[in-house]
Amino acid sequence: MKQNYTKNLLRISFLFFFLFAGKFIFAQDDADAKIKKSADTLNTKIENLKDEVGFLKKLRISGYIQPQWQIADTSGISSFAGGNFLKYSDNRFSVRRGRVKVAYEGEYSQFVIQIDATERGVALKDAYLSLKDPWLHTFTLTGGVFNRPFGFEIAYSSSLRESPERARVNQTLFPNERDLGAMLTIQPRKESRYNFIKLDLGLIAGNAIAPEIDSHKDFLAHLTVNRTTKNEKFKYGLGVSYYNGGYYHETKKVYSMATLADGMTQGYTVDSTESNLGAFAKREYFGAEAQLSIDWFPGITTLRGEYIWGMQPGSPSSNISPSSRALPGLTITDTYNRPVSGGYVYFIQNIGQSRHSFVIKYDWFDPNTDLKGDEMKSSITVNEKEIKTNLSGADIMYTTWGFGYNLRLTANVKLMAYYDLVKNETAAIKGYGKDLKDNVFTLRLQFKF
Repeated sequence: MKQNYTKNLLRISFLFFFLFAGKFIFAQDDADAKIKKSADTLNTKIENLKDEVGFLKKLRISGYIQPQWQIADTSGISSFAGGNFLKYSDNRFSVRRGRVKVAYEGEYSQFVIQIDATERGVALKDAYLSLKDPWLHTFTLTGGVFNRPFGFEIAYSSSLRESPERARVNQTLFPNERDLGAMLTIQPRKESRYNFIKLDLGLIAGNAIAPEIDSHKDFLAHLTVNRTTKNEKFKYGLGVSYYNGGYYHETKKVYSMATLADGMTQGYTVDSTESNLGAFAKREYFGAEAQLSIDWFPGITTLRGEYIWGMQPGSPSSNISPSSRALPGLTITDTYNRPVSGGYVYFIQNIGQSRHSFVIKYDWFDPNTDLKGDEMKSSITVNEKEIKTNLSGADIMYTTWGFGYNLRLTANVKLMAYYDLVKNETAAIKGYGKDLKDNVFTLRLQFKF
């Protein structure tokens, strides 16, 4: 009997052992499962965080603001130093540019949008998408609103430029610098020995940053070569540009330069053929550019120049390229064809390794190369009959000497003091019998981030 009791006790002990052991094992399995689930959740969060960090690395927000004060010789002058002065003002405070730029750079794509916010309102400056070829790494296709691929100064950022504004010729032929369209860029990959060569081919609306007003498209081409020595002490660049576009005839009257009835005087004669209405005038420019930079003991010395010439259609009183022209509510005008030329030359000298630099700039724009100031008259008399030449201020040549000082206060802050000395041709045309008093001094502070 005692033996049976002992056997029963052992059986009960084993039973309780297996019950508690099983509970422990199942509890352990459950704990392991929870740990595994937590680990999986943590891994998922880590992967999501990596994706977010990777996205943020590709996203860049930048910009700059340029508050400034200006004083002009005369109240209400027309000016290319940041726009015309209002009627009763010869000095002004303004925010010349207030840019915010968002860019996303992927392995084979780039997205950019930039706005300009000033006291004049908020305006779009850039909105484009670029796609790079993943095979040859040579071709890039860009579509949207972007800088026109012509010359050097148009695409050179206003935050880097050594003068407050672009040359008069660029402001006239390429207002707003940008246009709506598509562009193909061809440049060998960085590893290639030919990476220094770049070709941009563009097809644009030709109406600046504004809705399209006609079905015509303008073509641009810009070929550049940029080289740097191994020690990076000497840099140079060369480029050529071409623009082939059209200018919509809003009326049948098209004016072109010709010799008038006296056989000596140049002026505009009109072609009123009915088929002119709705046709397109030739808008064609050629450009050549060069840049040179030497880093030596006085500091970095930079020389930069550009020359542009061609044919520019315009209105009776303006030679500026269309920007929102012929949109509803605007005045319809006749077309005036003008042969034009212009350009600029910079001399920039950094003072040693200091934060100071000086700049001298000369720019000119001749909106009618067929004439000189002393040849221009409002009218002539032939056989006691007065004949109008149809010339205006839009045919007057301007030259500008600029003298500037730049100080890099910090890595993000720059101070600029700059004086524009403006001269115009004098001619026997109303308002241009003498040089206009339209010089401008600009004091600007720039913060860039």
